[in-house]
Amino acid sequence: MDYLSVEHFLQEQLSQWPEARKRFEGLEEVMTRSIDLRQGENLVLQLNPQRIRSSAAATDAPSIARRACFLCPEQRPPEQLIWPFGSDYHILVNPFPIFPQHLTIVSKAHVPQRLAGRIGDMLHLAQHLKGTTVFYNGAKCGASAPDHFHFQAGSSDLMPLEEEWRHHRRETLWEQEALLIQASANTQRHYLMLEDDDSERLEQVLQSILEQLQKLQEEKEEARINLLARHQGSHWRLFLFPRGAHRPRQYALQGKEGLLLSPASVDFGGLFICARVEDYDKLDAPQLRDVLSQCTLPAGQWQKFKEKLSAYFSKL
Repeated sequence: MDYLSVEHFLQEQLSQWPEARKRFEGLEEVMTRSIDLRQGENLVLQLNPQRIRSSAAATDAPSIARRACFLCPEQRPPEQLIWPFGSDYHILVNPFPIFPQHLTIVSKAHVPQRLAGRIGDMLHLAQHLKGTTVFYNGAKCGASAPDHFHFQAGSSDLMPLEEEWRHHRRETLWEQEALLIQASANTQRHYLMLEDDDSERLEQVLQSILEQLQKLQEEKEEARINLLARHQGSHWRLFLFPRGAHRPRQYALQGKEGLLLSPASVDFGGLFICARVEDYDKLDAPQLRDVLSQCTLPAGQWQKFKEKLSAYFSKL
């Protein structure tokens, strides 16, 4: 069935799935609080215990091999509706939501989480799913199902990133026609912003950037990233977060030193998800700065990456 809008699909799904509806209704009662990392850079903590399945997911190869894939049709709940997208994807309502509108877009085929050849799909999804931001978590960057390709999409304007971007100093790396590439400046998490009204050009540029990053990170399979994509009016805006560690060292610690945090796209977008109340209660600005310093691209590599991009684009 083809649905008229995200709202229509969500309404139809929740009318038929009481368990998921209860979780979405519960979002109205989740606790949040704001933390000022530094001037102009703020994070919002969300206490969301139902997300512990994602935060605590074992993503090592032996663990993946032992469990059934929960994104494959055979393991999905029978109540879960399908909204087809093109010939390769099923759009699903995420039953463990962060946002009032939260979708998972899964590949029909059980194939690994690799972005190559799918950037155009992501841009078209952002255009199709009005009112949402589409995001991609790399296999080593917060994806809880690295064995089955998927995007997610959530309500736009709930992550502090775009507001931060409008008011924070940034560095322009390249500007030509409608294409704009800028880099964050003096922020705890390092990221690029790409903007364009031409999806094919934007896809090609992003692919080139990812190739440069993959070389820098010395990764065999793909660059380690989180990626956010939104379509407004006639243009797309992407936020690309080059990654450092998959999870902070505190993830493996027990007791009061431990933090069950597995940062992914939403967290880097400024909405930090806490699955445990003890983490939500104790997190402060110094701890979050430490977590982000481990999980973002290290400062030296970030500077080298920007220099490589500036040199690359100057030759075009």
